[in-house]
Amino acid sequence: IFRSRNVAGANVIQMLAMAGLFGIGFLGALYLQRVLGYSPVEVGLAFLPATLIMGALSLRFTAVFIGRFGARNVLVAGLSLVAVSLVLFARAPVDGTYVTDVLPIMVVQGTGAGIAFPALMTLAMSGATPENAGLTSGIVNTTQQIGGAIGLSVLATLSTTRSEDLQAGGATLPEALTGGYHLAFIVGAALVVAAVIVAVVVLQPPPRGDEAPVHDPIEGYEPGLAEIV
Repeated sequence: IFRSRNVAGANVIQMLAMAGLFGIGFLGALYLQRVLGYSPVEVGLAFLPATLIMGALSLRFTAVFIGRFGARNVLVAGLSLVAVSLVLFARAPVDGTYVTDVLPIMVVQGTGAGIAFPALMTLAMSGATPENAGLTSGIVNTTQQIGGAIGLSVLATLSTTRSEDLQAGGATLPEALTGGYHLAFIVGAALVVAAVIVAVVVLQPPPRGDEAPVHDPIEGYEPGLAEIV
């Protein structure tokens, strides 16, 4: 299975990209709650625009983009937007406001993820034989969880260490926490940029006609739907 460049490359990209996205989901929520003082419900509502945009793109529009521009081009564009959202989060101030400092990040992140991951699954599945389609999709989804878990543990460790150093140097707790989150977001952005490089160097465009997300009636797998669920 991993002799296919698209399958192997898609798994590497999945691990790198999910590290960045898990960083937004976890550390971004901590920034909103511990620095800006949001309640848990307010944190959930703050992330709602990203979720809605991601769902709308994944379920309807991304297949059109893939058919027109090609899966690899859509993937690169989507991952680039995810990296931009992480860089924007790394600039969020201690006294940030939602409309100015958080909402644009959610819009960019939701748009990037909404077009990137269906395109990634399309490329991964284009490298699988019909007999191995179910196994390939399972491996890619497993890689998503592994990459997110390992990446988040690294980012959280870096963030905590940086915050402790800043607080020991005299920074207030909100300033120290924000500085730690900023470091994690920058590292997460670097991981996503690495995923973009892998996509450009390793992945091969599917044969013409295989650009749209494929539905496998035997395995019951539809990449766009699976990713948003």
